[in-house]
Amino acid sequence: MSEKAYKQEELAGLVKGILTKVADSLITRVAPPVLADENSLALALGEKEIEDLSSTKAKCALVPLGVNVENISTIEVERPRLAMMTLLNLFYEAPDFHKGVHKTAVVHPEAKIGRNVSIGPNVVVSRGAVIGDNTKLLANVYIGKFASIGENCLFHPGVNIGDFVQIKNRCIIHHGASIGADGFSFVTESPDNIETARKEGEIKGGKESQKVYKIPSLGSVLIEDDVEIGANTTIDRGTIENTTIGAQTKIDNLVMIGHNCKIGCACMIVSQVGIAGSCNIGDRVVIAGQAGLKDHTDIGSDSIVLAKAGVTKSYPERSVIMGAPAVPRKDFIRRMKYLAEAEVMVQKYKKYQHLLEDYEKFLNEDAKI
Repeated sequence: MSEKAYKQEELAGLVKGILTKVADSLITRVAPPVLADENSLALALGEKEIEDLSSTKAKCALVPLGVNVENISTIEVERPRLAMMTLLNLFYEAPDFHKGVHKTAVVHPEAKIGRNVSIGPNVVVSRGAVIGDNTKLLANVYIGKFASIGENCLFHPGVNIGDFVQIKNRCIIHHGASIGADGFSFVTESPDNIETARKEGEIKGGKESQKVYKIPSLGSVLIEDDVEIGANTTIDRGTIENTTIGAQTKIDNLVMIGHNCKIGCACMIVSQVGIAGSCNIGDRVVIAGQAGLKDHTDIGSDSIVLAKAGVTKSYPERSVIMGAPAVPRKDFIRRMKYLAEAEVMVQKYKKYQHLLEDYEKFLNEDAKI
């Protein structure tokens, strides 16, 4: 790892912060206060980290605006997390890559390779594929036929890009992601259990076996500029139209996006989310971890789907939904309040249950007279 060293004044200027009590130590790394040494910039973004500064070995810390710390220098910033992003980029070590085309790579003669492209060991670039300028394909990446990859992209080892997939500029795709596999789409000759349950509200029949036919996927996947896709995430191609991912959207590891989905711009989709086929997600939507969306569901722009929500119907813009089945957050909280009140009522009932039973016994005996 190369040694990078910066003066405190340099770092304060980069993050547009206010520097106090300047010390003459050089900063060679960033670290939490409890792990920091004399050459570290301690990152104290929250209350716990600010408390830890009392025992840190660091001589300088990044803190929120207005935080005063005795005995060490501080760089005060209005948006600590934004400043942290700038600093981490400063100290970040990019992955190694092979310059040019590695001797073990297989590049089809009809593929078009741009300028300054890096194609690593065992990479396959198929017939008619296009790779834009300055794009880096690390080891074992597969690019399908007539796929189009834009400029300044970075594909980590083991990424698989299917046929006809279009990926625009400055996209990052992490280890093992699969973009453009066939959609999970099948049909039977007569209505199956799922169809009858949807129509009738119950399963009818179901004892007879019938052949299940695969519906081919003729569409592909379109990914716009500045999208980042996490490790082992899968995005299926569309049945006829493309599955699309809007610009600036960030997708975590282990996410599943089904065929025909339309994901808007600047969305945040967290790990283990499952989005069934033909869902439409607006712009700037946040879908938290392990949420699941039923097929043909629409989520309006600027909405938040909280963790583990089971979304079975569509919601308009600016919705905040949670629970399984998912409901608006206000409704969920109200229902939880009712459950708490019901528990109190049950306890009261049990306390006076014997009196109620005695009273009912009295009424029965009185009725016999």
